Amino acid sequence: MTSQRIPRALVALLGTAAAVVTLAGIQAVGSIVGPVVLALTLVVAVSPLRGWLSRHRAPVWVQVAVPLAVVLLVLASMVAILSLAAAQLAILAPTYSTQFSSMVSDLQHWAAGLGYGSEQLNKALSSFDPGKMIEVAQGVLSGLLGVLSSLFLIVVLLLAMSLDAPVFSRIVDAAAAERPELARALSSFAFRTRRYLIVSTIFGLICSALDVMVLAILAVPLPLLWGVLALITNYIPNIGFILGLVPPALLGLLEGGPRTMILVIVAYIAINVVIQSFVQPKFLGDAVGLSTTATFLSLIVWAWVLGPVGALLAIPLSLLVRALLVDSNPDSKWIAALISGELPGSSTKKSAPKPARDPAPEPAESVVTAPPSPSPKPGA
Repeated sequence: MTSQRIPRALVALLGTAAAVVTLAGIQAVGSIVGPVVLALTLVVAVSPLRGWLSRHRAPVWVQVAVPLAVVLLVLASMVAILSLAAAQLAILAPTYSTQFSSMVSDLQHWAAGLGYGSEQLNKALSSFDPGKMIEVAQGVLSGLLGVLSSLFLIVVLLLAMSLDAPVFSRIVDAAAAERPELARALSSFAFRTRRYLIVSTIFGLICSALDVMVLAILAVPLPLLWGVLALITNYIPNIGFILGLVPPALLGLLEGGPRTMILVIVAYIAINVVIQSFVQPKFLGDAVGLSTTATFLSLIVWAWVLGPVGALLAIPLSLLVRALLVDSNPDSKWIAALISGELPGSSTKKSAPKPARDPAPEPAESVVTAPPSPSPKPGA
């Protein structure tokens, strides 16, 4: 009998159709998927603390309570900061209504002085409302806050995942004997997610500190608040700093005029482009396992599927999908190469030693299979 293979074009079409249906289904239950992925990312982020407590023979309840307390503290801080930022924007926006009107009037006079006094131009200038840009910034903050405000669901998920984390870790170790690729993929997902969060946090703190200094020098209101907002938006790849730039740039325009706004924009671009585009990638290296194109596409896709929280968790979500669909399949090494932008040989050499749990199950397997093997030899 000759086996008939399915044409690759048909496989590609079926895979694309399945991906579209799956993403549409995730979008339909986005209010549940968003908190679940956020809780999973936070639990993975504090797993080294749980491992440290386990190595020091801490009680089981301490191994659960301490990482959970750290996660809840981080989560509460994010909710408080985003709530304060949205509230401050709502309070400051009405106080600058006269400045908005005078800005539009000045633009109209300036255009008229240049000879562009047509009705179409005046209509376009009169319809320009900087307050709408603040509403956009408020919408982004409200979208993130809407997910974080589901605190009860997130706390329950965090508690459940924290209780199951030690058992799940042992299950992955035991499964490495039968499904080594899946165990290695899950270990790699956890490692890359933690590496991404650590590096993004460190460089986000550097960028935020520099942003606060610039805003304080330029006398922009609430510089510390916008610096913390810049730290949070730093986790959104490629366009995160733009979202953190909008509020201080508008306040700089209203407080000090166009010159202050231009200085704020130039400073933000210089700080973030230099650090995130030239310095940060050297430290991040290939740990994330996503090329620049894959990172940008993941941002677009997950922002469309889950909204603002999808943009915030774009990298962990893409790493999870890669671990489940690509890295767990030994026949998909060229797909992994396309996603990471590296040749299979070089990527495997770099990523193989990283997961600490992969080599552990192999001696266990040899201990189990070793005793039966010598028995037939004496007979031989």
